[in-house]
Amino acid sequence: MPIAFHPEPASDADVDGTTTGGTVGAPHTEGTHEDPSAGSPADPSPAARRRDPLTERILSRSSAAAQDAPGQSSDGEQYDLADRQALRRVAGMSTELEDVSEVEYRQLRLERVVLAGLYTSGNAAEAETSLLELAALAETAGSEVLDGLLQRRAHPDPATFFGKGKAAELAGIIAENGADTVIADGELGPGQRRALEDIVKVKVIDRTALILDIFAQHAKSREGKAQVELAQLEYLLPRLRGWGESMSRQAGGRIAAGGAGMGSRGPGETKIELDRRRIRDRMSKLRREIKAMAPGRVAQRADRRRNQVPAVAIAGYTNAGKSSLLNRLTGAGVLVENALFATLDPTVRRSTTPDGREFTYADTVGFVRHLPTQLVEAFRSTLEEVGDSDLLLHVVDASHPDPEGQIRAVRTVLGEIEGFDVPEVVVLNKADLAEPETIARLRSQVENSVVVSARTGAGMDELRDLIADRLPRPAVEVDVLVPYSRGDLIARAHTTGEVLAEEHVMEGTKLHARVDEALAAELHGAA
Repeated sequence: MPIAFHPEPASDADVDGTTTGGTVGAPHTEGTHEDPSAGSPADPSPAARRRDPLTERILSRSSAAAQDAPGQSSDGEQYDLADRQALRRVAGMSTELEDVSEVEYRQLRLERVVLAGLYTSGNAAEAETSLLELAALAETAGSEVLDGLLQRRAHPDPATFFGKGKAAELAGIIAENGADTVIADGELGPGQRRALEDIVKVKVIDRTALILDIFAQHAKSREGKAQVELAQLEYLLPRLRGWGESMSRQAGGRIAAGGAGMGSRGPGETKIELDRRRIRDRMSKLRREIKAMAPGRVAQRADRRRNQVPAVAIAGYTNAGKSSLLNRLTGAGVLVENALFATLDPTVRRSTTPDGREFTYADTVGFVRHLPTQLVEAFRSTLEEVGDSDLLLHVVDASHPDPEGQIRAVRTVLGEIEGFDVPEVVVLNKADLAEPETIARLRSQVENSVVVSARTGAGMDELRDLIADRLPRPAVEVDVLVPYSRGDLIARAHTTGEVLAEEHVMEGTKLHARVDEALAAELHGAA
């Protein structure tokens, strides 16, 4: 359903939050010169009649991501995609809020939503890009975006986040469209969310809650589910609130047994205190479980290091095409979907360079602007996969309206990894959809870049050659005669080293190669 977007007026009259700006009328474009009083059978709703150029850009936001359409031969059978689509939420199950006191305790269920954004710095184009991303996040979570509202303020209102006038306008938009949820493009404080719910009379969530909900839907592995649950509880803990009987205390001692008098220990915990204690206990248990899972991943990395197998990490902004790129390079068959955070669990696949050296690809979780700090902490063990790699493929959606902003967001999160110092190759993906001017601009701004299209396969040979050139090469050069009884050493030289020359003679195999120190010692010992 089209979004009737409500941008701010040209003036800053609403900066103080005490007035509301009227809806900007849509200028007529070619082919749309109709009499407003006559109405349009194809577009009868008031929301559609308010449509403006900004709305049209939001409606066309999916056109730049068509390369992720399922069924590509390089993406495999995509069985997981059918399972994902089978779990989409069913429309028509109302979540209209009747008792706002219980909003934090219910399962998040998004359906008919109105977006609300606020920006205090930057320009309207950057705020629009952020709201476009919020719309994509909302649709990924299974909701229908009905409308949008954008406000510019010097600073968020401490009571309702938006100004009083804009909050009242938001309530009118909700009533007009029959929406049951508001998604704010920012992080709301507990008090701000309560006050805004009192005004709009429907459930209000923020960007952080939305991202956490998507992660909860898409996590599949045991470790991923535990990490997401921990992040959700960390977000929920300061937002718990009680109402009515939940604020009364549970008496202890003889009072709890129905008696009275001496021996009573006095009032016990309130319900909200009990909930907080249970959440903290659950968080402690999850941290122990995640810590217990870490040795398995550490052992796998140690095994690769012991065998001198180089690692290439694939990272980048969400929906930039990381999984499509991995499928194109290795035929891994990882789930590919035109959605944000479609895959969360890291995937590791073995590959070889054109000259025969083995290495691994690791597809990691995607990044997003304002990634919740709870998720950064929860997925720190996954991010370590990037920090321990030998080469980073930073995948960028070159067709996105703000690719530079995506690059900055990814590098900000990677900078939080302790001791992160991995050589980076910027992979400008979706070249079949990007403008040549955009690609030229990006290549002039970043070093070590390559232009590819995971959908068409363009640029893949250049990318493979670049990876082979940037991966660390074995440091020790050997020239030995290996007896035929130690053919295993010859095989390891082909697998983990770089064979420069090989000749079979009567006494054994003459081998000239570059290998790691451990294999070099074994080769000299066998010669």
